[in-house]
Amino acid sequence: MPQLSYGDVKAAADRIAGRVRPVALAEADTGTGLWLALELLQHTGSFKARGAQNFLQAHREAGTLPDTGVTIASGGNAGLACAWAARQQGVRATVFVPTTAPAVKVAKLRGYGAEVRQAGSEYAEALAACEEFAATSGALAAHAYDHPLIAAGAGTLLAEIHRQLPGLDTVVVAVGGGGLLAGVATAARHHGIRTVAVEPEHSRAFHAAVEAGHPVDVPVDSVAADALGARRATPLALAAARDGDVRSVLVPDAAIVRARRGLWDDRRLAVEHAAATALAALEAGAGEAAGEAAGEAAGEAAGEAAGEGYGYRPEPGERVCVVLCGANTDPTDLAAPAGR
Repeated sequence: MPQLSYGDVKAAADRIAGRVRPVALAEADTGTGLWLALELLQHTGSFKARGAQNFLQAHREAGTLPDTGVTIASGGNAGLACAWAARQQGVRATVFVPTTAPAVKVAKLRGYGAEVRQAGSEYAEALAACEEFAATSGALAAHAYDHPLIAAGAGTLLAEIHRQLPGLDTVVVAVGGGGLLAGVATAARHHGIRTVAVEPEHSRAFHAAVEAGHPVDVPVDSVAADALGARRATPLALAAARDGDVRSVLVPDAAIVRARRGLWDDRRLAVEHAAATALAALEAGAGEAAGEAAGEAAGEAAGEAAGEGYGYRPEPGERVCVVLCGANTDPTDLAAPAGR
């Protein structure tokens, strides 16, 4: 099984230095020990810029970046990052997205100069079309998450968080295909930090891989599927989970929607559902604790509603950082209802 090392993450950090924005951190509430990593402020609106820069810069250095350009399949964010990085390298980007990709992401892709091709209703179908195009055109095939250079680039995020919060205990990340998880968990292991991997309950590729002991295909049905809609997790994520302190948890779509709304109402942060997924894990864990405190009957009801493996409840004094991984969303549904 392929595996990342901290050396891979360190090499990526050196390679992309000065090419991406250092992550900004904000304490959620003074004295709580909960921090938010505002990676939604990254170039192209998500952490994906890190992996795209590392991938293309490494190929540029190796002399393997073809004149025919680069191609990638994406729910939107990886394509945006690839198109942005390709424009910086002066090469063409052809991006395949499912027909369900949000219009705001498609428009931004074209704004970065990418040729956008829509194929199928799920990421896996767009990926198949992308692979066929790469084979016939000679374009360099990038991947949204299943590549060591992509994952190592994502891992630079944790290295930056650790420099600002050296006493951090736990980092919480949303998981789609697992590239962010693979990189972050690899770096977190090096620093003795726990990683909590959060997925929507009906898009659980990583959770299923952990249970099966190997990557497996899963159905995809979530409000966050445009970014967390991979049918199968990368083996890199599973390998990182086996070697590190990684906990896999699930959250229902309703909790994701509430967390996203709360980030807007309370902090004026307009994030995509994938970013809210990570925070939803803590809110689901808090709900479980509240159910237990309300009494045995209420606790049983809360446990039945949540199910085993749902949410994450930090221990008292645990220092936690939640990664808000992206903001490529249409914010119109966050507008206050009429009459407020």
